[in-house]
Amino acid sequence: MPLGESMLSTLRSNKSIMLDKSKRFRKSLGGYDRKRKFKNNFPKATPAQLETIRQKLRKENQMLWLKVIGLSVFVIGGLLWLLFYLF
Repeated sequence: MPLGESMLSTLRSNKSIMLDKSKRFRKSLGGYDRKRKFKNNFPKATPAQLETIRQKLRKENQMLWLKVIGLSVFVIGGLLWLLFYLF
């Protein structure tokens, strides 16, 4: 059976050249390890600090959405203008 043998040979060669995904993230920061516990040491935050962070993030997200919506309206308006101008 040459067809079966060639398929097995192809599968073996593909397996040998595949990346080892178990070693991909070993040098990354944070997470859990078998031997060690949590690596990151985050400082404690007070409720007031958390509230200021929350407000700052809301403001940043609001500004981002305003920019995205403004740019979208500008682009769609330009396309509509071209559509009605050309036709």
